[in-house]
Amino acid sequence: MVIVSPLLLYAFVDYNNSEVKNLHHGLLLVGCLIVVKVVESLSNRQFYFTARRTGMRMRSALMVKVYEKQLNLSNLGKKRHSTGEVVNYIAIDAYRMGDFPMWFHLGWSCFLQLFLSIGILYSIVGLGVLPGLVPLVICGLLNFPFAKAMQKSQLELMVAQDKRLRSTSEILNNMKVIKLQSWEEKFKKIAESFRETEVHWLRESQFKRAYGTVLYWMSPTLVSSVVFFGCVLLKSAPLDAAIIFTILAALRTMAEPVRLLPDAISALIQVKVSLDRINSFLIDDELKDMRKKRNQERENSHVCIKIQDGDFIWDPESPIPTLTSINLEVKHGQKVAVCGPVGSGKSSMLYSILGEISKISGTVGVFGSIAYVSQTSWIQSGTIQDNILYGKPMDRTNYEKAIKVCALDKDIESFSHGDLTEIGQRGLNLSGGQKQRIQLARAVYNDADIYLLDDPFSAVDAHTASTLFKDCVMTCLEGKTVILVTHQVEFLSSVDNILVMQDGQITQSGNYENVLMAGTSFEQLVNAHKEAVTGLNPSTSENKTRNLHQSSEEINNNCLNKENSEGQLMKAPPGVQLTKEEEKETGNFGWKPFLNYVVISEGLWFLFSCVLSQTGFVALQAAASYWLALGIQIPKMTTIMLVCVYTLLSAVSTIFVFFRSFFAVLLGLKASKLFFNKFMDSIFSAPMIFFDSTPVGRILTRASSDLSVIDFDIPFSFAYVIGSGVELLVMILIMASVTWQVLIVAIFGLVASKYAQGYYQPNARELMRINGTTKAPVMNLASETSLGVATIRAFKMQDRFFKEYLKLVDTDATTFYFSNATLEWLILRIEALSNLTLFTASFLLVFIPNGFVPSGLVGLSLSYALTFTGTQVFLTRWYCSLANYIISVERVKQFMHIPPEPPAIVMNNRPPSSWPSKGRIHFENLKLRYRPNAPLVLKGITCTFKEGTRVGIVGRTGSGKTTLITALFRLVEPDNGRIVIDGLDICTIGLKDLRMNLSVIPQEPTLFRGSIRTNLDPLGLYSDDEIWKALDKCQLKTTIRSLPNLLDSLVTDEGENWSAGQRQLFCLGRVLLKRNKILVLDEATASIDSATDVILQRIIRKEFSSCTVITVAHRVPTVIDSDKVMVLSFGKMMEYDEPSKLIETDSFFSKLVAEYWSSCRRNSADDLQFEFKVMKDKKIGYMFGDVIGDGRDMKDQVTEHRSRTFVAVDVNLQDFIAVEVSGCCSCRRSQTSATLLALLLQT
Repeated sequence: MVIVSPLLLYAFVDYNNSEVKNLHHGLLLVGCLIVVKVVESLSNRQFYFTARRTGMRMRSALMVKVYEKQLNLSNLGKKRHSTGEVVNYIAIDAYRMGDFPMWFHLGWSCFLQLFLSIGILYSIVGLGVLPGLVPLVICGLLNFPFAKAMQKSQLELMVAQDKRLRSTSEILNNMKVIKLQSWEEKFKKIAESFRETEVHWLRESQFKRAYGTVLYWMSPTLVSSVVFFGCVLLKSAPLDAAIIFTILAALRTMAEPVRLLPDAISALIQVKVSLDRINSFLIDDELKDMRKKRNQERENSHVCIKIQDGDFIWDPESPIPTLTSINLEVKHGQKVAVCGPVGSGKSSMLYSILGEISKISGTVGVFGSIAYVSQTSWIQSGTIQDNILYGKPMDRTNYEKAIKVCALDKDIESFSHGDLTEIGQRGLNLSGGQKQRIQLARAVYNDADIYLLDDPFSAVDAHTASTLFKDCVMTCLEGKTVILVTHQVEFLSSVDNILVMQDGQITQSGNYENVLMAGTSFEQLVNAHKEAVTGLNPSTSENKTRNLHQSSEEINNNCLNKENSEGQLMKAPPGVQLTKEEEKETGNFGWKPFLNYVVISEGLWFLFSCVLSQTGFVALQAAASYWLALGIQIPKMTTIMLVCVYTLLSAVSTIFVFFRSFFAVLLGLKASKLFFNKFMDSIFSAPMIFFDSTPVGRILTRASSDLSVIDFDIPFSFAYVIGSGVELLVMILIMASVTWQVLIVAIFGLVASKYAQGYYQPNARELMRINGTTKAPVMNLASETSLGVATIRAFKMQDRFFKEYLKLVDTDATTFYFSNATLEWLILRIEALSNLTLFTASFLLVFIPNGFVPSGLVGLSLSYALTFTGTQVFLTRWYCSLANYIISVERVKQFMHIPPEPPAIVMNNRPPSSWPSKGRIHFENLKLRYRPNAPLVLKGITCTFKEGTRVGIVGRTGSGKTTLITALFRLVEPDNGRIVIDGLDICTIGLKDLRMNLSVIPQEPTLFRGSIRTNLDPLGLYSDDEIWKALDKCQLKTTIRSLPNLLDSLVTDEGENWSAGQRQLFCLGRVLLKRNKILVLDEATASIDSATDVILQRIIRKEFSSCTVITVAHRVPTVIDSDKVMVLSFGKMMEYDEPSKLIETDSFFSKLVAEYWSSCRRNSADDLQFEFKVMKDKKIGYMFGDVIGDGRDMKDQVTEHRSRTFVAVDVNLQDFIAVEVSGCCSCRRSQTSATLLALLLQT
């Protein structure tokens, strides 16, 4: 239909030139024009709607395939494609692929239009058109190297974008650690360096696009000029008004293809790059399903798990297997414990059963359904109930049972929304213990055949651990097969089988008695645990021992009725949930969002230059057309002169086109830089409460798809709106100059169009805003799935997550579908109104008397009128697209004005360089709440930590221990009171000055992608020699020495290629390097075995002997040798004194010790009695790893307690001799050992 327009113009001009006008003939031409335009309009709308709908389906299908692949991706594949990259494939690549159908069809149809235009010209001017093919072919051939260069830029740009998003995702997920260590500047520079690379390729890509615009706009000018010259030289047709303006009309119909071709080629190149990236992901290594026998009938009715000669490896490229010679047979209903030192392969053993680790050789058989509890808690965004039910229908009885046996009932009661309390991203508003117990409740409710529990008790206190083991593992899961990885030695005597692992092998297996008799590594673990327990005796007096029993019994009997303060930590006021609904702007802001874009990007000058360049281009194009229209009326004007002037004007106009695109690119690059910088500044200076209440998906959506729109789409959209807007005004003026009556209809059409657009725009704007909020849940689920894919696969929940993802993708596609439909609705009406202007102009030209208007001006007017509709539609489409793109500016701008935390440095109040020189900490009436109007979490704590002392902070999970550390590091500002360190109020100095002078090992050990060196020393302050010394002290030197790249060895995302225990040792290495006067250990040894814990405590005592060491711990032995102990409950300080004094009274601390001892005694009495017999048989006397002297000393010590403890026990003490086990001799410890042994024998 587009090609018919030049023929109609030829007919109109010919009709106007005829001496006798046939009105019926003229009206027939007008009728043909109406039919052509109506058919063109309807077919175009149908094409665009269908193409976009097809693209939407393609996009959705690819998003779904990427997610489906993610559910099956092997560990090797995960190393190649990080969480950030997967989000990128969905947020950017799949969306780019959605544009493919439209741009593909536009691409080939543009070329077809160009060749048909040439055909029309040939039918009119004959051989004169042939020379015009030369520049057309040259321009076409230039496309190939140009497209190749564009593709390279696009590919490099996407790779750079991947790296930035991977880094951004990692930073957002670990922002708490970054803030605690005051590493914001370092990680911000890392993100900015990736962005600089990205902007470099963005600049190249956008400038090439600008050069391409010149190339395409030059072709019609060159072709028309060469055709004119061809007509003159070959004399194939006379250059009268009909011929000239038919040629121009034909070439003007080429304008739209020419305008669209650069975008089509650019879009198709982006599609090709995205397709290659998605394809490389989809064909990557998948998990080999090693669980095909699961849920089948057992070959042997008693065997649940069977591994024969299994060798397993995480990295197939590594020469050393992770696990070797694994032989395991677990019978139905058995309880199996897996223990061993850090990095021995305990978690890998569970992964081998799950099929998550690559099998080199051997066979694995799993018979029955599996429930898995991971070492690092994986909690979904949603409610507590959602996390426990995990997609299964609600069975109230089993649900309440799961909550009770996992000791969650009191927590849920304390939450204002109960089990419908929303959980933040990755469980940020829960304590470590709560997250672990929710995971455990999920497993219990699942009612599986086999339970794989990976160190589930590390994040809870001793009493809770004992309760969980007794009520959950041994009672609730009775009759189930359980494999428990644990460092808690006190539980081992209750299990049926123990596997001791060392260096990826099972070195010992059997029941407790057999394994202990065999000695070696298991004996070392038991000894280490007993050495830790040694210091727990409250007193040697009879009354205190009796009190100990009474306290422990009382606590055991009332443990379920005891008020648990967990959940108090983040308790929200009624009606307020932590994760707020995503904000979106509402209403019409007029030009404000557009001005915001220009003002924030400081691009007013570039915008003005862009408008000026477009005005110059349109003015020169109009001047060239007027020159032809008027020149052919001048008899003396030679044809060569006519064509030469036209060519000169047209050629100069293309320079202005280049400047228009050039300034648009400069505006876009400036905006890209400033929006990113301000966005990142705001994110890095945001307080922790922002990250606690904002899902990472929301931030990542802005950092990926919204920034991508600002980078790519907005700059050229501005250029196109400006260009078509100026062009439309010039068209109306030209038509009005020939037939002024057109102006009336044109103004009416524009006003009516504006009214229709005003009706459409609010709906479209809200749809786009809603679409912005529907993207984030898609990205969020993809991000969460990537982190918890092992848990999802273990529970065989792939189908449920897949269906949930489908729903989110459908919701996202729905808003896009409606947005597309409303746009086509608008354009159909805009086309009808603009066609009215065209029909009016054609009617007027039919009725104009002969000679009233020169035929040249008739041709000029009609040549512009025929493209009037196309230009107005182009303007409308790009203006609506720009208005939709501006929503991305709104969304990014929302996160550019986050209320910041206090400044990093207060210039007029910087502490001395030697501060803190002593390490004295004074809390003065400290009160703290996490949010305004929320309950107080710390309630008036006043005490002093003297310089150089070791202070232990204990209390039930969630009692405020970690919150106190939060206050010390000012992650949350105090509501009242103050904290003074060495005489300086910490709230008066900058955050960086404070945090750089404090050392911390956080509760959740965090490593970043990079090398061992960059993880230990991110700021590059220490030499290799210092790093090796630190590694030696934190027990990692041997492991790292065995790696080929030593300190440059790879650390993958989240440090997944290192065990949780090793990650905690790395964190210890960091503080050993910093050597600050104040050290905070927040559950720093929760994921390591007792033996390593004992060694590390000894190292900390030695290395930080002159420092103030604050230890938050669930393991009572970890804090028992502290100088002072603080007991917290419900955010209040219950006690603060020396542990020996607290134990001697009926204190909270003595009860906590009693709980711990009670759990040890309850779970270990039988095995310790057995061990006493073993010692007697071996004639070796040792107690809990301590030196007790020779036999005579031992006899004296035990005899001292004979009257009250050795009741009716026939033991010949002369049979015992003492050996030194730990090399540590302490009278207090020896007496404690004797007392505990006596107590044991009495039991």
